[in-house]
Amino acid sequence: MQEIQIGILGLGTVGSGVIQILTQNAEDITNRTNSHINIKKVLVRDIQTPRSVSGSFTLTDKPKDILEDPDIDIVVEVMGGIEPARTYILEALHQGKNVVTANKDLLALYGHELLDVAKEVGKDLYFEASVAGGIPIIAALKQSLAANRISTVVGVINGTTNYILTAMAEQGRDYDEVLGEAQKLGYAEADPSSDVDGLDAARKLAILSSIAFNSRVTINDVHVDGISRITADDIAYASELNSCIKLLAIAKHQQDGLEIRVHPAIIPKSHPLASVGGVYNAIYVIGDAIGETMFFGRGAGSLPTGSAVVSDIIQVTRNIESKSTATINCTCYNDLPLKKSDNFNTAFYIRLRVKDEPRVLATLALLFAEANVSFASIIQKQKGNKEAEIVLLTHPIYEGQLREALESVKAYSKVLAVNNVIRFEGN
Repeated sequence: MQEIQIGILGLGTVGSGVIQILTQNAEDITNRTNSHINIKKVLVRDIQTPRSVSGSFTLTDKPKDILEDPDIDIVVEVMGGIEPARTYILEALHQGKNVVTANKDLLALYGHELLDVAKEVGKDLYFEASVAGGIPIIAALKQSLAANRISTVVGVINGTTNYILTAMAEQGRDYDEVLGEAQKLGYAEADPSSDVDGLDAARKLAILSSIAFNSRVTINDVHVDGISRITADDIAYASELNSCIKLLAIAKHQQDGLEIRVHPAIIPKSHPLASVGGVYNAIYVIGDAIGETMFFGRGAGSLPTGSAVVSDIIQVTRNIESKSTATINCTCYNDLPLKKSDNFNTAFYIRLRVKDEPRVLATLALLFAEANVSFASIIQKQKGNKEAEIVLLTHPIYEGQLREALESVKAYSKVLAVNNVIRFEGN
């Protein structure tokens, strides 16, 4: 039986989960891999800090103790951030070590570079835990669905925003109030901007898009909008339309290029993703052979994410035993064009505050018609003294058309405010 030595870079939430799983499931893992996986060293910032996990491993605050140790076969990077994680991973690969990482921030920007280096040196680089925690979506796209041409990937892949939007819908509360609660419960960071501005989901979508469409996509290629402008009124109107609001990560391979975007969207309650509540994640995939399929589970947390990391460690261990490392590297052999946001085609929900006077709605319809925008649904409600709120649901249009129409609408003297504009994803 072979012995595999691993070194772990980082001992935070995910690192602790990795150690816990490797320790408590050691016998099963040994039987499944015909190998004994031993945690030799763990990199921490301060050796003296009390830890929630313990073992026979050595704590070190010197990266070279792991990166330059000739006995270590697999380096597990769970420290997060761009640097020094990128430097450490590159050094580990050049030192002849296989790498497992959970670092979405790094992979969304430099994933292709790291995979190219792994291929050059003949080593594995696995990253299942970088997207959606315990949901095995990367393995599914790379292996289980490899026979398919993937046309669409749509996901709820940020637990913080999903918790906020779910609570707003179920309890009728405002965004700021629910965000504060999420921070107290530990579902949102003290600085929640990465989550609520859509950046966390955008990083994950860049990784998924690269794999699904075999084309290099970075976070810089993702159109991103956050959820901070969503109000209790928007949630209520969506419900009136028999729909709900989710922060969606959407990737589509179309004839004229890739459409990669993250933003709040109204979806019918009949949509498979509409029932994904709380901090849960789900990813909906359409392939030409398999049709529609969906993956659901916990998208974050010590043990769910740790489970994904350990699954990669197990796979790399099997590869080492069979002498077959570096068999699946970067598959981004296409260089597909990216569509500009003006060419995105979808329906829109538009909420306006207007003067409650005759012919206002008729004039609005005319202004939108001049940009070839028509309506599938209209809701009008009186709001206060001589004011009304109008909600328009358009038929699918190009975003460029909408921008043109809104310029005219904002200039119309009877329009007091364009309160919100949200995309409507009907399919």
